[in-house]
Amino acid sequence: MSSSLRAQTLAAEAPRRRFDWMRRNPTVVIGSALLLAFVVLIFIAPWIAVDPLAFDPINRLKPPSAENWFGTDQFGRDVYSRVVHGTRISLIVGASVALIATLIGLLIGVLCGYYRSVDNIVMRLMDGMMAIPSILLAIALITLMKASLLIVIVAISIPEIPRVVRLVRSVVLSVRGLPYIEAAVSTGTRGYLIMARHILPNTVAPLIVQATYVCASAILAEAGLSFLGAGTPPEIPSWGNVIATGRSFFQISPWIIFFPGVMLALAVLAINLVGDGLRDSLDPHLARRL
Repeated sequence: MSSSLRAQTLAAEAPRRRFDWMRRNPTVVIGSALLLAFVVLIFIAPWIAVDPLAFDPINRLKPPSAENWFGTDQFGRDVYSRVVHGTRISLIVGASVALIATLIGLLIGVLCGYYRSVDNIVMRLMDGMMAIPSILLAIALITLMKASLLIVIVAISIPEIPRVVRLVRSVVLSVRGLPYIEAAVSTGTRGYLIMARHILPNTVAPLIVQATYVCASAILAEAGLSFLGAGTPPEIPSWGNVIATGRSFFQISPWIIFFPGVMLALAVLAINLVGDGLRDSLDPHLARRL
């Protein structure tokens, strides 16, 4: 077969191969589509929703209608606008916490797994942090400092770091004893080069999957903290704040809680679908079965 004919054959098979990948990983496709819809919603929110802080006491506690798709709350604010604008806050918190916890946890986990002297000290600290319920630790940190979006992100990130550290450390310990790592050590290769060239690439796949679960957990944690009154300030329209403000009127105005709750569930479902799909795709043992 000539090179030109081979190139034409490969070009013709490329769409089919992409379709096969989508067929083998439907959870990634569905989750990614939902996440993409949420991201698009963030950018078009100013054009499809009104001011989420606009008060209209005359129209307070109105049910869903053509004018107010998701109804209004006890202050006459449009629930639809608050839910749409709350997408940005919740996704920012989830993505920021996942990024911070992943980067810090990766650094600490690699050092603990490679250097035994560091492991004995740092892992005991991580065990102590994991012994404290994450929601209580976050509430304590927020209580000590003025509540803001940045403080909420930091407070949720700190309890997530030990989980990432333990995952990375276990991967590093399993890779550190392999023959090619021992050969690199015996030839005098510096430790930071071994970690950068041989160890870090092995942590990428499980770390990506863990990051998706951290992101979903952070979104739920932010909603829980806001519901308890210890999260983002009330003037910031997040899904947790919308639910918190409507809990006292649930029996007469259930739509205040229903719509942000549905959005919260869909966001967490989308992230978990992506995480499960990536786990199936990146795990070589599971990939062979597909």
